[in-house]
Amino acid sequence: MMNRFKILAVVGIFIFLLGCKKTNPLPDPLEAGWNKQAVCEVLEDNDEMRVLKCTFPPKVGHERHYHKPHFGYTLAGSKMKIEDASGIREVDVPTGYSYFNEGIEWHQALNIGDSTAVFLIIEPK
Repeated sequence: MMNRFKILAVVGIFIFLLGCKKTNPLPDPLEAGWNKQAVCEVLEDNDEMRVLKCTFPPKVGHERHYHKPHFGYTLAGSKMKIEDASGIREVDVPTGYSYFNEGIEWHQALNIGDSTAVFLIIEPK
């Protein structure tokens, strides 16, 4: 009887923990690509952070994906068309632009400019 109770308690806790874990069915920025081609590469991945370099030539984008909290830096700017929960907008992203984001549930982007856009994404772990 006691063993059965322990098993049920462990199973109950396991199910509870699974329910608490927030999951996003979308790919993260590394997994997301464009027309089945990768647009991001890993520059560093260690216990403290993951650093991605994402490159978007003109007319290349990033399929719908999510972001964990991250710091971003624009190595090479261009004009991007961005779609997210707030709508669609066109943004001139200048070289040297930086930002911190608490996370993004979803967005997708397309380089509509004449030059290749390159971004660093630094995700603390």
